[in-house]
Amino acid sequence: MRLRHSLAAAAGAAVLILTVPGSAYAAEGDFSYTYIDSSGEEEQATLHDPASGECITLAEAAEEYSQPPAHSPKNRTDSYAIVFTNADCSGDDFTLRPYTGGASERLKLRSVLFS
Repeated sequence: MRLRHSLAAAAGAAVLILTVPGSAYAAEGDFSYTYIDSSGEEEQATLHDPASGECITLAEAAEEYSQPPAHSPKNRTDSYAIVFTNADCSGDDFTLRPYTGGASERLKLRSVLFS
């Protein structure tokens, strides 16, 4: 009888360990892009160690009707970066490889997702 209770307790503990979510994974490195500020000047922004698996809408380019999209992304993280033409990781997408991925000002983006 004690063996059965011990096995049940061990099985329950194993289930709890497997169901508790782990810590969030982050892409290590920097992802930079260029945007136009409210005075019409080009500015550079950088995401340091961005979260993986979460859509990141670029605050400086989020509003489709009032802000121009960002451009010239550079992926210097250890993960693939999928950039999107619209906020909330929607619209057309383009994948930038880890460490050396980049694009010219012709590539417009409003959000990014790291693998």
